[in-house]
Parts: sequence; C-alpha cells; structure tokens
Amino acid sequence: MQLYTEQPFRLWQLHSIKCNLFVFWILIYAMNYKKSLVFVSACAGMLLFGIVFLSLGTVLTFVRQQYDMSELQVGSLTALLPFGILAGSVVFGPVVDRYGYKQVLLGSTLFIFLAFEGIAYAGSLRVLQAAFLLIGFGGGIINGATNALVADISPESKGANLSLLGVFYGIGAVGMPVLLGLLSDKFPYASIVAGIGIFVLLPFIFFLVVRFPVSKNSHGISLKEVGRLFSAVLLLLGFVLFFESAVEGIANNWATSFALAVVTPENTFALIALTLSNISLVISRLLLGFILVKVKPNTVLYFCWSCILAGSLTMYFVHTVAGLYTGMILTGFGFGAGFPVILGYVGELYPGFTGTAFSIVITIALIGNTLINGLTGVISQKYGVSHFPLVIVVCVILMMIIFAAAFKKMKLKIQSEGEVKEVMV
Repeated sequence: MQLYTEQPFRLWQLHSIKCNLFVFWILIYAMNYKKSLVFVSACAGMLLFGIVFLSLGTVLTFVRQQYDMSELQVGSLTALLPFGILAGSVVFGPVVDRYGYKQVLLGSTLFIFLAFEGIAYAGSLRVLQAAFLLIGFGGGIINGATNALVADISPESKGANLSLLGVFYGIGAVGMPVLLGLLSDKFPYASIVAGIGIFVLLPFIFFLVVRFPVSKNSHGISLKEVGRLFSAVLLLLGFVLFFESAVEGIANNWATSFALAVVTPENTFALIALTLSNISLVISRLLLGFILVKVKPNTVLYFCWSCILAGSLTMYFVHTVAGLYTGMILTGFGFGAGFPVILGYVGELYPGFTGTAFSIVITIALIGNTLINGLTGVISQKYGVSHFPLVIVVCVILMMIIFAAAFKKMKLKIQSEGEVKEVMV
C-alpha cells in the first residue's frame, strides 16, 4: 500500500520539477537579449494600445450607466483623453533616450491598469477624470515607445518592421469591438472594464522579464542636443505626419456622418464601411511589411497616397453604397504607409536620439489631427458634410509637396555626411 501511495507522489514531484525547469529556462531565455523577443514585446504593447483605445466606447457606456452622468460630464472625460495622449507623446522620447525602454513600458502599462481599475471602481467624478487622463498618458507613451523601440532594433528595413508593428494595433482595432459585443451580453460592464485592466498585466509581465536595449544616452541629454534635433528635415517630416494623422482622424470621425447624410440613412452601412477601412489598413500594413524590404519607401509612399486620393474622390463623386465601400477600402489601404515610412526615415536620420525625434514628430502629428478635425467640423457646418472627402484630398496634396521638399533635404544631408543609406534613395 505504501508503494501505491508513494509512486503517484513521486511522479507528481518529477512532473513539478520538470515544469519548474521549463519555466526557469523560459525566464533565462527571455532575460538574454534577443531582438526577436524585443520585437514581440513591442507588438504586445501596440496590441495593448489598440485594445485599450477601442475599448473606450464600452467604457463610456459603462460610465453613463453606472454613474448617471450628463453628456457635459462625459464630454469632460473625453476631452482629457487627447490631452493625456499629447502629454505622453511629449514625455516618452527624452525618457527612453535617457533611461531605456523597460522602465517606460512597465510604467505606461501600470498607468493603464490603474486607470481601468479606477474607472471600474471609482466613487467620484475626480477619480474618473484622473483615470481618463492616465489612460491617455499611458497610451501616448506606449504608442511612441513601441515605435521607437522597433526603429532602434531594426538596423535595416525600419519601415517594413514598423508596418508589421502597426498590424497589431489594427488587430486590436478590428477584433476588440466584436469581443466586447459578445461579452456585454453575458457580463456587467463593471466586470468587463475591470477585466480589460487585468488583461493589461499580461504584457506587463512580459516587459518585466524581457531584456531591452540599453540606454543610448545614460549620461543625460542636454538642451543643446535636443535643440539640434529641430532641423528643417525633421520639422518637414513632422508636418507630413501632421496631415497624415489628420486624414486618418477625419476619415474615422467623419465617414459615418458623411455616409448617413449623403449615401444612406441606415447606420449599418456606415459601420460596415468603417470596418472595411480598418481591415484594409491591417492588410496594407501586413503587405508593406514585406514590400518595403524590396521596394523604395518613397515609391510606396506615393502609391499609398494615390490610393487615398482615389478613395476620397470616389466617395465625393459616387454617392452609392458601393462607392462608399470602395472609397473607404482604398483610403484605408492608403493609410498603411504614412507613419511606418516617415518614422523609418526619422529613425535613420537620428539613430542616437530616436525617442526624442519620434516625440517631436508624433506630437506634431497629434496637433494636426486635432486642428484639421476642428477645421473639418467648421467646413461641414458651413458647407455640408458632403465636402469632407475634399479636405482629405487637399491634405494629401500638401503631404506630397512637403515630402518632396523633405526628401530633397534628406539626400543633401546624407551626401554632406558622406553616408550611403539605401532607405533614403
């Protein structure tokens, strides 16, 4: 009888030892510097960013129901979100250049976790406002830091790897609304919001064990060094993203209103059009992850901008459901190249201060998103929402002109430094 009881116990001990050794091996492997693991961690961060920001609609529904808030109070929460994103985008660059990526990614995920738990169990409007500010701040940091991280670990094909990184935001953007729709029928909103916060801890644990690149400026960054970054080339690239961010923003924010006012009064068709645009963006980023390895980035950029022009003009002139779908698919596909290619150029030009340079251009991009969205609102109110595709057309033409000037200066900069970089040619 003793043998019968001891044998299973010994087998359990052996199994436990094997499991512990396997976990130990995984930890040792993760703690050694591996570019593949670093890239996976960046993708996990970008997936988190997509999931978090596509969850905010559910969060606002929960807030309205749970706290019986007025539209004005809800508006105060949503107004804090872009402010937090802007603040996070300004801060992340100098911090990652000075201290490295691990602490920044850990801190940003912790901010987002605390924010979601705060929303789920908040007892006052002030706590909710602080939580929304934290979500924006953490999201702005994690978005910028993951892009800068991928640029830093990609000595070649920065644009291609940044495109693949963007795929994971798209996966979160497309998949999360569907998942939340299924969960909302089975669980209360408080549990869903708290569950999203718990999910944030998964990439937090991953960031904790993965070894990241060391800081490039552990001695510190002087204001003089930061001032040198504000060159004509960087500012021109920043203003390309100013309009790129703007057209992406107004396409998402105004397409539904355009569809309902001009094409069809049925909301379903507008939602399908937005979904098709997001799917098209994911496919575009996935394809560009391979195309940018073989095709010059500037060629890809002009092709994608041409797709945006074609899509916008289709929506403006063809007021049918088929025209709406075609236009949104083309514009979504065209959005794929802008950020990855331009950030790839920035990473090539400023390898010693990738984070700070990314902070500058991403901040300019966010300002453009806000200003052009506001301008589109004024135009729509005065002349009608049917003119919103023309705003996109004008922005794309301006992007092409600004990029042509930036590209010329980039080539002159490379020649003056005696460098040859295929990505710039």
